[in-house]
Amino acid sequence: MTLNIILGVSAVILGAVGFLAGSVYRKKSAEKSIGSAEDEAKRILNDAMKNAETRKKEALLEAKDEIHQLRQETERDLRERRSEVQRQEHRLQQKEETLDRKIDNLEAKEEKLAQRSKEIDERVEECERIKKSQLEMLEKISGFSKEQAKAHLLQVLDGELSHEKAVKIMEYEQQLKEETARLARESVAHAIQRCAADHSSEMTVSVVALPNDEMKGRIIGREGRNIRAIEQATGVDLIIDDSPEAITVSSFEPIRREIARVTLEKLVADGRIHPARIEDMVAKATAEVEQVIKQEGERAMIDAGVANLHPEIIKLLGRLYFRTSYGQNVLNHSLEVCHLSGLLAAELGVDVTLAKRAGLLHDIGKAIDHEQEGSHIQLGVEVAKKYKESDTVIHAIHAHHGEIEAKTVIACIVQAADAISAARPGARRENIENYIKRLEKLEEIANSFNGVEGSFAIQAGREVRIIVKPEIISDDQMIIVAREIAQKIENELEYPGQIKVNLIRENRAVDYAK
Repeated sequence: MTLNIILGVSAVILGAVGFLAGSVYRKKSAEKSIGSAEDEAKRILNDAMKNAETRKKEALLEAKDEIHQLRQETERDLRERRSEVQRQEHRLQQKEETLDRKIDNLEAKEEKLAQRSKEIDERVEECERIKKSQLEMLEKISGFSKEQAKAHLLQVLDGELSHEKAVKIMEYEQQLKEETARLARESVAHAIQRCAADHSSEMTVSVVALPNDEMKGRIIGREGRNIRAIEQATGVDLIIDDSPEAITVSSFEPIRREIARVTLEKLVADGRIHPARIEDMVAKATAEVEQVIKQEGERAMIDAGVANLHPEIIKLLGRLYFRTSYGQNVLNHSLEVCHLSGLLAAELGVDVTLAKRAGLLHDIGKAIDHEQEGSHIQLGVEVAKKYKESDTVIHAIHAHHGEIEAKTVIACIVQAADAISAARPGARRENIENYIKRLEKLEEIANSFNGVEGSFAIQAGREVRIIVKPEIISDDQMIIVAREIAQKIENELEYPGQIKVNLIRENRAVDYAK
């Protein structure tokens, strides 16, 4: 056991000795490594310092070179600027010298002008004195004062100018007549001969025939319920009077009047008349009239030879079938104007297709003038713009009654064709009341002019003969007065065709031999 203890103690001692020896060895190795690292660090630091010093020197050299170059460039710029400044100073000096010379010249001219102005003033004063003395001498010689002489001269000039103006007007009118009469006669006559459209006269009423007078009572119905239902559904007035076997349908709107007429005919044929049946018949009649409108519009387009019309414009053309103006069917009138426009365009060598299109659509606004506010010209222009018609067609519609000045040949052709269609015998008529009012208005316009003794509308209002006072209106003034009366009639009176203004002046001397 003691041995074991000795061995254990020996092992412990040996282990401690070994550990100490290892520690000493590691310490020496570490010290050696540390020394080597310090040497290496010193070496690296020395190298870095050497490199830094080298680079510092190089940077200083480069900076010195750059500074030297900049100094040279700056000195060169300064030399150039100094030379430029010297040149500018030289130019300014030259300009100052030039300005000084000009100022001296201007001062000399001003002195001359002042002297000339003074001389002119003196001469003006002298002329005024001479003029005054001459006027005084003229007044003594003539016996007229200045104002009296001026009034006398103006009177003489006014007479001479009136005569010359009248002569010039007559010369120009004669020249224009000679140049255009032959061509106009040939073109219009040729167009009229080749175009003969039908015309019809219609009123604002339609008459429906009845099989017997008993049917009137059935149409009226108990306590008038049937007639009220018809009037309310169609928007027309039914006139039931003593006329045998007939009922009158009255309305200013032709489409409504036609629907009411067809409705009554269907009710009479069917025999069953009561409010419910009336509504059904009105619906059927409306559909039939719409179909007729479409067919008539398509027929008009085909007859006119005009293609590519908008469907809505075709419907509006069809509505014109039921529209009248001065008793003339507007659709037939539009077709007539279309054909006349085409013939006149062919005579004048312009676009025939475009002229016919403008002639066909010139009164398109009349299809809706009972439903919308505005003249048929304004409504027609709006319709044409809405459905993308050409500017030429729109202008022709706008100008066909002279509302604006016609600026194209097509517009002038449509104007002429419209006048031909409206003015031909039998084309239009009007009721006796409107006819008498138009004649009275025509005479009233003529009598409103100073120097008119009396006026007489003749030839169904196509001519007005005016008797003038010879002591007030001279022969030269008659031409001017006739033109002024014609212009006033154009501005204030609505009439178909044209009106001839005929002035008559007569001097009579009567004496008796005794």
